[in-house]
Amino acid sequence: MTPADLSRTVLHAVRRAVDEDALRAPVPARVRVERTRPGGSGDYACAVALQLAGPAALPALEVARILRERVAAEPGVGRVEITGPGFLSFTLDAPAESDRAVLAAVREQGLAYGHGGALGDEIHQLHHAREVRAAVTAQAVFRLLVAQGARGRTTCEQAPDPDWARLGVTVNAYGTPPTPLTEIRPVPAGATAGELLERLGPDAARWGLLRAAGHDRAALGPELLVQSEANPLFRVRYAHARARALTRGATALGFTAEAAPYGESPAPYDRAARPLLDLLADHPGVLLAGARHRAPDRVARQLEAVAHAFFGFHDSCPPLPAGDEKPSAAHRARLAIAEAAGTVLAGGLSLLGIRAPEHL
Repeated sequence: MTPADLSRTVLHAVRRAVDEDALRAPVPARVRVERTRPGGSGDYACAVALQLAGPAALPALEVARILRERVAAEPGVGRVEITGPGFLSFTLDAPAESDRAVLAAVREQGLAYGHGGALGDEIHQLHHAREVRAAVTAQAVFRLLVAQGARGRTTCEQAPDPDWARLGVTVNAYGTPPTPLTEIRPVPAGATAGELLERLGPDAARWGLLRAAGHDRAALGPELLVQSEANPLFRVRYAHARARALTRGATALGFTAEAAPYGESPAPYDRAARPLLDLLADHPGVLLAGARHRAPDRVARQLEAVAHAFFGFHDSCPPLPAGDEKPSAAHRARLAIAEAAGTVLAGGLSLLGIRAPEHL
């Protein structure tokens, strides 16, 4: 069960409780679940009971008990606990089952993994200055919003710079609109689009403009072009290219990926895979948070984390057999994880408007 699945499961439990007249409160449009903080209980936690306590005219603990009964019986949920003033803490079924669900979702949805309809009832108009970082940020935020089901457009204070098109930026209208807008005003880049394109090219320029939080100055130096692990953009793109190379290598050896049960693979595989699998499961939540907070930098940082975890996993548990070794269930399972990582990296880069080459 993915975090998005768990969110829908809890929301369904709320609807059932309301339909059964066990709870008299409006059903929220969405339910937010988060990974349990250090020292907490379970895999995920949710504060929906506290949110509904007031409208339901019941103590939060009572609301939590009503919902716990309905969530605990759902497939994929191992245990539901009530902690603190009324938080619901969820422990999912055996990790292998949850992990296979994540890998299956990535395989099925491809580059759209993490996209959804959470913001489907929202319409946004993003307004920005005639400045390259503001324009690129607004375009990336717009992509993230659309990926979560929202609609909208971007507008600029003045006629757009013609060079913006080479950075993948389009502006629907310019001038001062008559309605209140969401202002996108990051710290200016201190250079024009033409200057950045000449020095860095479109991909490195976009990464440099988007990687830093909007209130921080963007790093736009020659380090963005360095072909080494010290360059986060190179590391992310190289991780994607390496994942694709593993698929080609496996094909040449006559086997394909399979999300095999963990019991069929050696114990070190579990430990090495855990950070990467957790990041893959968190990816939909990161995309949604990036859209809600108008923060494409969150997506960039998560891609860096996925790339880092991918190489740690790859180096500890090679997905391809070596020498005379025959492909095993463990290799097929490792390849499934590596391919999922490559897909998440390509999808995230696409949302940022950056190419993910198959070869580097």
